[in-house]
Amino acid sequence: MTDRQQQLIDKVASAFTEMTGQAPAKLIQAPGRVNLIGEHTDYNDGFVLPCAIDYQAVVAASPRTDSIVRVVSVDYGNQVNEFDISQPLEFDQDLMWVNYIRGVISVLLNKGFTFSGADIAVSGNVPQGAGLSSSAALEVVIGQTFKTLYELDVSQQQLALIGQEAENNFVGCNCGIMDQLISAEGEANHALLIDCRSLETKAVAMPEDMAVVIINSNKKRGLVDSEYNTRREQCEAAAKGLGVSSLRDVSEAMFAENSASLDPIVAKRARHVITENARTLAASEALKANDMAKLSVLMEQSHASMRDDFEITVPEVDGLVDIVKQVIGAEGGVRMTGGGFGGCIVALIPPALVDDVCQAVEQKYQALTGLKESIYVCKAMPGAGAI
Repeated sequence: MTDRQQQLIDKVASAFTEMTGQAPAKLIQAPGRVNLIGEHTDYNDGFVLPCAIDYQAVVAASPRTDSIVRVVSVDYGNQVNEFDISQPLEFDQDLMWVNYIRGVISVLLNKGFTFSGADIAVSGNVPQGAGLSSSAALEVVIGQTFKTLYELDVSQQQLALIGQEAENNFVGCNCGIMDQLISAEGEANHALLIDCRSLETKAVAMPEDMAVVIINSNKKRGLVDSEYNTRREQCEAAAKGLGVSSLRDVSEAMFAENSASLDPIVAKRARHVITENARTLAASEALKANDMAKLSVLMEQSHASMRDDFEITVPEVDGLVDIVKQVIGAEGGVRMTGGGFGGCIVALIPPALVDDVCQAVEQKYQALTGLKESIYVCKAMPGAGAI
């Protein structure tokens, strides 16, 4: 248990006691995540390789005998929201945070699960807006809370799908399944190779002492929604042009033979996805074999592909990757992670080099870009469960 985690637990437990006058029956957590490799492959039925990180959402909760859910949000000034789950649950225009909670409960009820109300205190330390899945952690921790309080017969995979459905249909934000799945199913010191078509997962051991370092460029992510939709359309056009249902079904050899028939821009987008799927599978093998030199090359190729073929990086992020690369060489890997147009980079770094990397970034990044980075040094942690 890190100090960071202990502080979070203390905070929700005391907010719970303040609201109810009692100690909570259960403490539950669900982690945020970072994707090590496999970018924009999820909606192409491809492969991703995320790990859960030790920044998380934590709930203190007790069951109630009536149908009232009473929630206090520590992160929003201890605002309290109360609703009756025997009535249809409505979207709240004024309190955005409560919609993730209502959404998950609503989906659970629609699927026929039966449970009473609950008193809940919730807080998270997953940085918001950094692309580390603070919303998925919140959805999964709420699903896990009702599973734990009422011993619901629901698998971790189902909890992830329930979180995704809540975000897509109740909150109204279109997301893939990766974020919820890694939050629900993550394992300590492991990444998770996820097949986004079958939702099969394979735990991949990470070198025990390897640090997962996430650096937010703090470049505001402009254009991200419109460009994201354009990329999706281009990938769909490529699949159609190649006569397959999704780019997952195109091998590199098949692409080389047929790419000339595609619009040049569409071909570049497709090439990224097809090569990224191959890199993600290769990276899971390299990680398992503790072959950092191989992983280093694969992450470098992934970044170059996002920069040149998918065109989703920005100069600030490219500069940040270069600064880290100069320090770690072939001893670790680094690339942009997330949707693109700003956001974070992820680096797998031997512990001995973490301080050097942080120092180099602190000295050079702001001078290069005028922006100040935020650095998160993480470990791969277990997915959702009781604490």
